[in-house]
Amino acid sequence: MSLRTAQRASLVDQVIDQLKEQIVSGAWPLHGKIPTETVLAEQLGVGRNTVREAVRALTHAGLLECRQGDGTYVRATSELSGAMLRRLRAAEHLEIFEVRRALEVEAARLAASRRTEEDIKAIKAALEERERAWAARDSAAFVETDLAFHMAVAAATHNRVLIDIYNDFSAALRANITAAGVPLEKTYIPHDGIYEAIAAGDASAAERAGLECMERILASLTESAELS
Repeated sequence: MSLRTAQRASLVDQVIDQLKEQIVSGAWPLHGKIPTETVLAEQLGVGRNTVREAVRALTHAGLLECRQGDGTYVRATSELSGAMLRRLRAAEHLEIFEVRRALEVEAARLAASRRTEEDIKAIKAALEERERAWAARDSAAFVETDLAFHMAVAAATHNRVLIDIYNDFSAALRANITAAGVPLEKTYIPHDGIYEAIAAGDASAAERAGLECMERILASLTESAELS
């Protein structure tokens, strides 16, 4: 490899790292549009070809999505999330549900054993937001607030690996929930039992409550599949 090629690769890698930092930090929000190639080249002090290569690499990794004639959007916040998006696109709804059930039931159990007072407050606040979205019959908001509740539960496990996996899985799960086509009225399952068991520090009750919710979701998915 020539010195010029090595320098070129190094510069592209640096730009990739800088763009990735904007994504991971939230400076470029999920689903948001990123600055144009020209603007990025000026901000970073590099050529447009360098920016183009970096964007192409992040698109291949699943973090960005280029929409012809529209621009480039943040598609995922990590390589794992991007990989999950690609994998979930080819997965059956039941397969995705089984993974979700494993994560959420275990998260509820661990959260009951490890939660702090701040965790309890965060889970309660997320639950209240979920209830408000349901009362407003706002389907998009309900999906977001439901996932936010489960992410608050995952955060209360204080298991960094589980938290990262669930956060990335949730980013991929949004599209699957919409694609499943379950009517809004069938997506509401009370989560009070999960919250109450976690707040009480009862791991067994939290596990049971989490499993019960997942089984009811499975019943709704099965019913919708039979009707379609």
